[in-house]
Amino acid sequence: MTIKLYDTMAREKRDFVPADPSRVTMYVCGPTVYNHAHIGNFRPVVVFDVLFRLLRHAYGEDAVVYARNVTDVDDKINAKATAEGVEIKVITDRYLAAYHQDAAALLTLSPSLEPKATEHMGPIVEMIGTLIDNGSAYAAEGHVLFDTQAFPDYGQLSGRDLDDMIAGARVEVAPYKRHPADFVLWKPSKENEPEWDSPWGAGRPGWHIECSAMIDTSLGQTIDIHGGGIDLAFPHHENELAQSRCAHGAPVLASYWLHNGFLDMSGEKMSKSLGNVIIPHELLKTTPGEVIRWALLSGHYRQPLDWTPELVEQSKKALDRLYGALRRAKTVEAGESEPSDEVLAALSDDLNTPLAVSGFFELSSAIERAVTAGDEPAITANKGRLLASAGLLGFLQADPDVWFEGDADDDLKAKVEDLLKRRVEARTAKDWTAADAIRAELDALGVVVMDGPAGATWRMKD
Repeated sequence: MTIKLYDTMAREKRDFVPADPSRVTMYVCGPTVYNHAHIGNFRPVVVFDVLFRLLRHAYGEDAVVYARNVTDVDDKINAKATAEGVEIKVITDRYLAAYHQDAAALLTLSPSLEPKATEHMGPIVEMIGTLIDNGSAYAAEGHVLFDTQAFPDYGQLSGRDLDDMIAGARVEVAPYKRHPADFVLWKPSKENEPEWDSPWGAGRPGWHIECSAMIDTSLGQTIDIHGGGIDLAFPHHENELAQSRCAHGAPVLASYWLHNGFLDMSGEKMSKSLGNVIIPHELLKTTPGEVIRWALLSGHYRQPLDWTPELVEQSKKALDRLYGALRRAKTVEAGESEPSDEVLAALSDDLNTPLAVSGFFELSSAIERAVTAGDEPAITANKGRLLASAGLLGFLQADPDVWFEGDADDDLKAKVEDLLKRRVEARTAKDWTAADAIRAELDALGVVVMDGPAGATWRMKD
């Protein structure tokens, strides 16, 4: 099945054809580790995790190389380290560990590579030197700047004219710049900030050149896919593209550019000043990571997504329905299966996750019908297809009983099972008063009882 992806550069969906099917390369801009990442930061994490899974399914797990970088030198990192009186590595190690923890809780696969900016200073300095030597950059007053006038295609990715780019970049027009749109490749560090040696004086790199050097070192001069949030298309990705092409004399940096849309908070732009920023590190204390993942994939990745309490509630109910079908079929083993054609077709059409997950419910309904009919072969086949299809998006990998029982400890589980046994005995004896009293006791424990053809099951209240 052909995978089609919307290429920001081409402004249309294109058939995905990797340069080398035995080594498919993808680079996605990762975190700047100075604090806990917010929910909007995790939309590309989850979106490109689905693409990673799809590519592995299509080309083989060992054939896909996915690099997601870590920006571990930055003004905000420096400020945090100074405020705490520690080295920047203390800050970056702390928040990278938290990022990994949150990403794992959202059921994302680890990338193949995780290059860090501080570990690529040699390649960064070398690339800057190449740009100076070929006339694409210039040194001025301890800085090195990229000469945007030396690259005729500057602005091609974002589709902006020069005036728009200057305004959008929000750059300080320093007197040593040849043109206001020129951007920093190397700059002097401030007092007490970390610095590295270079031919242009001690200092540190600009943000854009870090990614260009990490792509080159990790994946190569030209890659198949470059991804990130739409907010990075300009200036970050525009600048990456310009630097890399000029450094290597290559016609492209990435064959396909993919960008996910913004995430809004109840119809408003997410902003710390508005106090509407949600931190998954905190949200995960009350909400399963799989629910957060479902919510983030509930809309098409290129469209804006409105994050609301209702979205989270709907996501939990959707997963409850699917896990409910699996729980009712738990005594029958799933058959070996491939994802359904419908789910594969939806994902292969520019990652249409809303259409893909709709296919899960058709399979879960088939399981329910088969359970009611006692048709074990149908249960086996549909359960296998559902698990394979859901696994392609990172869903339904938990034990259904564990899903519904939540954080209930062993003592509570034992008590609930004993009460359910006594309730069955009371109902068998037609002692409805006793059965109702037991159900009331379960309700007081925060337990919801669900009666079905195969008997009673239970879950903890939300």
